[in-house]
Amino acid sequence: MNPQTISTPQAADAGTASAIPIPNPLCEQPDFSVPAEMVAVLDELTTHYPRKRSASLMLLHAVEERYGYVSRQAVEWIAARLELAPINVYELVTFYPMFHRQPTGRFHLRICRTLSCALRDSYKIHDHFCRKLGLDPHGHGAQTSKDGMFTVEFVECLASCGTAPVIQCNDTFHEEVTLEKADKILEGCK
Repeated sequence: MNPQTISTPQAADAGTASAIPIPNPLCEQPDFSVPAEMVAVLDELTTHYPRKRSASLMLLHAVEERYGYVSRQAVEWIAARLELAPINVYELVTFYPMFHRQPTGRFHLRICRTLSCALRDSYKIHDHFCRKLGLDPHGHGAQTSKDGMFTVEFVECLASCGTAPVIQCNDTFHEEVTLEKADKILEGCK
């Protein structure tokens, strides 16, 4: 399949080309493969849903957890496992901001930007991280440092408004973050 197209049953039914251009192509991952033990776990997980399609998000989460992002090849693999057209999986990846369409850094810094955190200087913390890591503080979306070590990203609510501002570094939450604490978080990333 051409990396710039995704086939849709609707396009084929309408008598048009079976593959249409997509607006946000996914990263290529030519060496994508899923180990047999992971396939077994995902196949078993799929049995817990009334229809295979219902397991789409769970499979996407599993793939992203293993590879760090969701590539075109991953979308096609998941679609094949669930007997779906790739567009049915692609639309989930492009709709939900929790899925990354390109590799992220070894340390993923998510800074909450919703009201409680914004009022307690989360925008200053985001700016601070960006400047320290050579990133554009006004850039949109996740940004990764040139060395590939850090990804900085504004996110919506991290569900700890009472301890704002909140940052998540990989799977670790940091509450009541100041600029000094932000520096310590960076120092702790090795």
